[in-house]
Amino acid sequence: MSQTEISRMKPSLVPLATLIGRELRGEKVEKPFVKYGQAALAKKGEDYFLIKPDCQRIPGNPLTSFSVFAQIFDGHNGISAAIFAKENLLDNILSAIPQGASREEWLQALPRALVAGFVKTDIEFQQKGETSGTTVTFVVIDGWTVTVASVGDSRCILDTQGGVVSLLTVDHRLEENVEERERVTASGGEVGRLNVFGGNEVGPLRCWPGGLCLSRSIGDTDVGEYIVPIPHVKQVKLSDAGGRLIIASDGIWDALSSDMAAKSCRGLPAELAAKLVVKEALRSRGLKDDTTCLVVDIIPSDQPVLPPTPRKRQNVLSSLIFGKKSQNPVSKAKLSAVGVVEELFEEGSAMLAERLGKDISLDANSGIFRCAVCQVDQPPADGLSVNSGPFFSPASKPWEGPFLCTTCRKKKDAMEGKRPSRPTIIS
Repeated sequence: MSQTEISRMKPSLVPLATLIGRELRGEKVEKPFVKYGQAALAKKGEDYFLIKPDCQRIPGNPLTSFSVFAQIFDGHNGISAAIFAKENLLDNILSAIPQGASREEWLQALPRALVAGFVKTDIEFQQKGETSGTTVTFVVIDGWTVTVASVGDSRCILDTQGGVVSLLTVDHRLEENVEERERVTASGGEVGRLNVFGGNEVGPLRCWPGGLCLSRSIGDTDVGEYIVPIPHVKQVKLSDAGGRLIIASDGIWDALSSDMAAKSCRGLPAELAAKLVVKEALRSRGLKDDTTCLVVDIIPSDQPVLPPTPRKRQNVLSSLIFGKKSQNPVSKAKLSAVGVVEELFEEGSAMLAERLGKDISLDANSGIFRCAVCQVDQPPADGLSVNSGPFFSPASKPWEGPFLCTTCRKKKDAMEGKRPSRPTIIS
């Protein structure tokens, strides 16, 4: 690639004052209130959460505010991965969003940045040499737009004013997810139940080696790389009637269905609602696991609380709250049949190349390439496009982005079963 071609791809620099001016002119004054409550009961002490309601896309400009609710960092085999993800994941996500982006550009870039941030966090934790793992459900709220990224079996549901409960995450349990079972075995893992004396099989489906029930997580260094940190991502826009998010660990969902959790706390303020969901789960199943719940209400600015949800009418419209998923991962906005929720984006592929797009990231000052995952700058000769073949075959496009550094390229190949699983770590 010539220097002229590289120069054409360099992003132009925009002064901060100009960016703030654009936000002031373009941002709607009326933004919803975001109120939240949290409750938990500990069995093993491996659940963690992150609440940051006052983030800003442009520091010092309150009109660019957004909220982050990361729930749940449900750790297993120890707490190290959960704590590491809580402390590093948000920064890793934000570092993957181009600086100077408008609000619309920021929201469009967020799904890809979530993927990059999850993978980067996993790589960094892997380098620590510890073996614990964690599920993650990460929620970003910007105005009426809600973006959810998840790995594992923590769950986020949306309860709208139409009385319809919608799932914003996908459970990555091998027992329930056929596609994930097929992906794990195709990548070199084995899926089966625990064998006991006499050849009897017991318990849920697990992947081997390791015996993990989940197909996606952050961490789990002692399990094969086919347990991937690539999240399912869904982005929706609520109507100005608002809605309620219930984000909880599997300690809740093993006891309550999505509908049961939503109905158990309707009409209550968020703080009390979270406590009631935990209480209901405890009453139903007892304390068999860490049980953690966040309730987040997105409320119209002219209302002090979320209005009562009317009883759901039994008709076919309830099944049409979301339009059918587009085959194009960057799908155009689709209005639901009853105007309650607008679906902006949904993608759950475990193939990293499908999740990063084809943009070429260049450092504006030096013209060198930037890894799409870890955001490390490097000369073009040291980076590889995710689209380039191992021998740069005629069909490959070695200069078509995004680009990965050597470490992140090895991670991508390992997740796709192109090399053996992680080496055994000797403590």
